[in-house]
Amino acid sequence: MPKARWLLPAMALLVGTTASAQSSRPPAAPASEYVVLVITDGLRWQEVFRGADNSLLQRKYVNDTTALRRDFWRDTPEARRETLLPFLWGTVAKQGQVFGDSAAQSAARVVNRFRFSYPGYSETFTGFFDPQINSNGFKPNPNTTVFEWLNKDSAYRGRVAAYATWNAFRRIINTERSGVPVYDGWDKGAAPFADDKSTLLQELYRTTTQLWPDVAFDALMQQSVVVQMNTAMPKVLFIGYGETDEYAHSGRYDLYLRSAQQVDRYLSQLWSRFQADPRTRNKVTLLISTDHGRGWGAEWTDHGEEVNGAEFIWSAAIGPDISALGVRRNTPTQQAQMAATIAAALGKDWRAFEPRAAVALPVFKNR
Repeated sequence: MPKARWLLPAMALLVGTTASAQSSRPPAAPASEYVVLVITDGLRWQEVFRGADNSLLQRKYVNDTTALRRDFWRDTPEARRETLLPFLWGTVAKQGQVFGDSAAQSAARVVNRFRFSYPGYSETFTGFFDPQINSNGFKPNPNTTVFEWLNKDSAYRGRVAAYATWNAFRRIINTERSGVPVYDGWDKGAAPFADDKSTLLQELYRTTTQLWPDVAFDALMQQSVVVQMNTAMPKVLFIGYGETDEYAHSGRYDLYLRSAQQVDRYLSQLWSRFQADPRTRNKVTLLISTDHGRGWGAEWTDHGEEVNGAEFIWSAAIGPDISALGVRRNTPTQQAQMAATIAAALGKDWRAFEPRAAVALPVFKNR
């Protein structure tokens, strides 16, 4: 993964927050019993809110421009984004909330100045920027994540899990210390359940040709998640898709768009399962975001401290305690707000444990 090339100096950063205090508080009696955080790596806010970028639909970045225009180009930004991400815009935006539309004065930003993955995921999981985390090759996270904290709560112990394609999450979540099982990369992508599908998945992970040595394919990971859900649905689940970032770094705008659309299909599949199962129906909060933005124009393939625009991200939320407000306007947000949001969806106060963390996103119904 191109992530490993950044080694940057550390520097402290003081930040504020703009969230509404009342609607950021944990619901007094949450209807949600499960929280699922999904991050698709490096998916730009531009595509999320505007759909396919006409300036990038060219042979330099696309093998078959005719096919890509047929599949993704529409006359308006609204039509393009709904074509690219039909579940996000057809379900989440109608029943929940979406943040990060800079055109609506609602820019979502990362707090960390590095603007790449490990710092971004750590910020997401802890609620603050730790300047010592300045490399994607950084050691196991010295900070306690919200997943570790919940896993030590008697109500959630043994019911927290993480699945991802990038093999760094065992370090980011610090699985050895936290006790949170993390299934990531090629060597540990499937949980060792004793059933035929798990055995097949383990064999596929072992024998599939690796396009990227430290990032497995989203499709394999999605099936691993489905097996986990069929075996024992975690109360708290993290899912990390990685192909959007990899194809962007490769300059393949066509595969970047198709991977983004496939992630949207995966989310639709998971949400349909949640709503079809009486054990989880109307009891799941689904949070969706990305770990960093990307540059403008020709810099769309890259991100990092020197890339203008890589600080802008997006997020979305849907669940039984979340108001159906659609695209939030005049509501700037930060990546650091996600950790407290995860806890708040379960009626927990993450900032009582970690006072450095930002408040939760202003998504919850006033009760």
